[in-house]
Amino acid sequence: MSALLGGCSALRVAYNTGPQLAWWWLDGYADFAGEDAPKVKASIERWFEWHRPSQLPAYAALLAAAQAEADKPLTPELACQWYRRVVDLAAPALARALEHGADVVPLLGEAQLRHLEQRYAKNIDEMKAEYLQGDPAERRTAALKRAVTRAEQFYGRLDDTQRRLLAELLAASPADPQAWMDERRRRQRDNVQTLRRLVAERADRNERLAALRMLADRYQRSPDAAHRAYQQRLLDYNCALVARLHNAMTPAQRQRARATLRGYEDDLRAVLAGQAGVPDNGAVPGATN
Repeated sequence: MSALLGGCSALRVAYNTGPQLAWWWLDGYADFAGEDAPKVKASIERWFEWHRPSQLPAYAALLAAAQAEADKPLTPELACQWYRRVVDLAAPALARALEHGADVVPLLGEAQLRHLEQRYAKNIDEMKAEYLQGDPAERRTAALKRAVTRAEQFYGRLDDTQRRLLAELLAASPADPQAWMDERRRRQRDNVQTLRRLVAERADRNERLAALRMLADRYQRSPDAAHRAYQQRLLDYNCALVARLHNAMTPAQRQRARATLRGYEDDLRAVLAGQAGVPDNGAVPGATN
């Protein structure tokens, strides 16, 4: 979602090229056989055909509601409420994706599963380089840079006092990149083992869908009690961090946040209205503000 919201009208362009982007991403992990590509692409297209009219209105409505709150003080409790609203709003899209996933599983063979394992290993290496620098000072600097970039995309440029506040908040965070990486490895193993079992057993569609739903549940709620407790601590802290940072923003920065939210809403409503932002020949136009 951060990538989609990265620039003027970027959301509508990204959404309308979404089926192709989703195919590139999925094929990058699974490397489907050539004869299977049309089936996977058709499944992705059907998901977008469902998602656009049934889900985007609710997303736009949430963005409109957020605009009304953008210039008001924020509490940690309210920040967590907004987080839960976003998670709840995304749930139907995930549920629908799992249904399509159940149809794609039979297209996987051992070659695809090995490719998936290799892509996962590469993904871990990339994440180590970005989040687990050996030098703690370098790690803190990288974390602050990412946080400042995200905040400034929303509020505009932070002043020195705001940057110091963000640095202090990050320094006190319970975030543990190693724990996050370990949990990610667990999820990857779980994914591959589940898919390999379903393929080997030639599971029927109901069995595949049930297994994918259980996999998604384990992704959202780790089977490791210690990690679940860590996730809750981190969520609580991050809600407080967001509230403190928002409350440290000037009136002009909060107005910038409101305008940013309005831009996202306008993009979604443009997509709904059929303003693709992409010509019929599929070429992406030059971005203009």
